[in-house]
Amino acid sequence: MAFFSIHSMGAQVLSSLPVIPLLDVRDMAFKQYLQDVEASRALLFTSRQNPAEPVTAANIASSMTIYAYTPKETDEFLAIAARCNIPYSTLASLNRFSHGEDMITGKIMLLPSVPGIFVSETPGNDLERLLFSARAGDGRNEGVVLSVPREGKIERFRFIPADDFTPTERVFFLNRGFHFPLQNFQVSSFYGPRINPVTGRAGIHQGLDLAAREGSEVYAVKNGTVADLGEDAVLGKYIIISHENNWLSLYGHLSSVSTTLNAELQSGSLIARVGSTGQSTGSHLHFELRQNGASRDPARLLGIFRGNTGR
Repeated sequence: MAFFSIHSMGAQVLSSLPVIPLLDVRDMAFKQYLQDVEASRALLFTSRQNPAEPVTAANIASSMTIYAYTPKETDEFLAIAARCNIPYSTLASLNRFSHGEDMITGKIMLLPSVPGIFVSETPGNDLERLLFSARAGDGRNEGVVLSVPREGKIERFRFIPADDFTPTERVFFLNRGFHFPLQNFQVSSFYGPRINPVTGRAGIHQGLDLAAREGSEVYAVKNGTVADLGEDAVLGKYIIISHENNWLSLYGHLSSVSTTLNAELQSGSLIARVGSTGQSTGSHLHFELRQNGASRDPARLLGIFRGNTGR
């Protein structure tokens, strides 16, 4: 029996989620859950072995059970996934975690029996926006729509059986991800080869240009320390923040700076305001990400795709 509805379900079903008190094979509920997981994996294997007669996503989803478990102080997110024999991407996407530390001791966590990705129809964090853009934002109709009980309400997901995080999504999740530096913007220039709009010369654009109103708030994309700030002929007023795992983020063409050298910042801290200083054709933020000294495409790590250029 599946403890959700493919289309809708009433509030009375919320109490029907089976509860796992302990992640121990001696616990009957957990033992049953592991059996459900094994049965789901067998169904997926059978589908792969018979491509001429594949099992539909709806049929796979209808075999799913979702259990409720309350994490203990000694629990760790990745250890729970391993214990349950379910990919951490499945648990993260269903429970709407943007990283493992979102799991809270004493707060109910949902454990589905089928591996796959749950794409929220109403993305609420940066990882969910990344998942939505890659799977649902382009109009594809993969998977099946499910209504799932979570935190006292019904939430709708598109469930894609056997799907997993892409390499970019995995890096985003395991590295705690990078948050957007602006609340509202339009991408005016992507990372990569381009003709410089000021000089007219061909070159490599090592960042992402985000057009926004003059004075718009600029935020730190991750916890870190202000490694450098100042004014440059090309970048104008700029800030460079150092992050864990040898990451750097750079913010250029600022109108004003709201932080100081060596300041310790939290992800989402206000650091500056958008401007058009330096070599610029209009109000925008030039944003770069570097790891081990090499530039990385910020759009991939932020979940911005060429068909989805605004926010």
